[in-house]
Amino acid sequence: MDDAKHIFIINPAAGRSDQTAPVAGVIGELLRRRALDYEILITEAPKHATRLVAEAAARAGDRPLRFYACGGDGTLNEVATAVVRIPNAACTHFPTGSGNDFIKIFGSDMRHFSDLGQLLDGEIMELDCIGSDCGLAVNVLSVGVDARIAAGMQKYKRVPLLAGGRAYAVSTVENLIRGLHQPYGLEIDGKSYDGRYTLILAANGRYYGGGFFPVPEADPTDGLLDILLVRAVSRLTAARVIGAYKEGRHAEMPEYITHLRARALTVYSVSGRDMEVNLDGEIARESRLTLRALGHGLRFIVPRGVRLVRPAAEREKQHA
Repeated sequence: MDDAKHIFIINPAAGRSDQTAPVAGVIGELLRRRALDYEILITEAPKHATRLVAEAAARAGDRPLRFYACGGDGTLNEVATAVVRIPNAACTHFPTGSGNDFIKIFGSDMRHFSDLGQLLDGEIMELDCIGSDCGLAVNVLSVGVDARIAAGMQKYKRVPLLAGGRAYAVSTVENLIRGLHQPYGLEIDGKSYDGRYTLILAANGRYYGGGFFPVPEADPTDGLLDILLVRAVSRLTAARVIGAYKEGRHAEMPEYITHLRARALTVYSVSGRDMEVNLDGEIARESRLTLRALGHGLRFIVPRGVRLVRPAAEREKQHA
């Protein structure tokens, strides 16, 4: 008999429209039919999911808990942020948002995660995650032009007529004008890499940003960060370099992109101004940041019959 409590955290702001009612309907019908103990909690604001998870765990005591993040990557991030501190808890992603990049490490067919029956029967797998001074990242943490563009997009999408892709385009143009690269102080596993960089990425997963596949080699079970350092590029070379970065072809451009594996990284703004930091699509601001690999730090529920796609298979698929 399943003695776990199944707790669903629904983010009504995820995706293009509020899916709370239909999602809650699917959950209630299946879990009542299976006679499972469950609870549905609705988020009301950013970061609320983290608090809901912590409060639910406090009420449950030592009982096994399974949390389901019903939203996008941001919702999964908030749920995981609390779950990593709860020894009797595990979490997973029941995708209802527009960005579901992390679970692509389990294959391109994400319908397995949308099949609640498969999730309820899923096994717990211990995965790495990224700990930092400004929060947890399950998938990626980055500093540089992509984080600045994402931050700008949040600003511009509130402007009438600039919703969706237009906000991203305007933010991209703004950063092209201001300059793509900046000076950073950088230390990776005790070694200095100070310099001017366009982008600094620490990856646990392989996909982000809805279409970027920068590190096909990333393995979320090896206890290491996969780090890409994109050196200063001019506006003339930016498209070519970012294109290679986006498609995971960093090895073809060693003069611009360095790939490292490490356990810890410290980066700071030489100017002393705050840097935009991208954590699974959420933006934080820090002038100095230390991050580290949390090996096997996250108990993650994988749908029945689904397995992690190994890094070698990803490389072969890209070059087929």
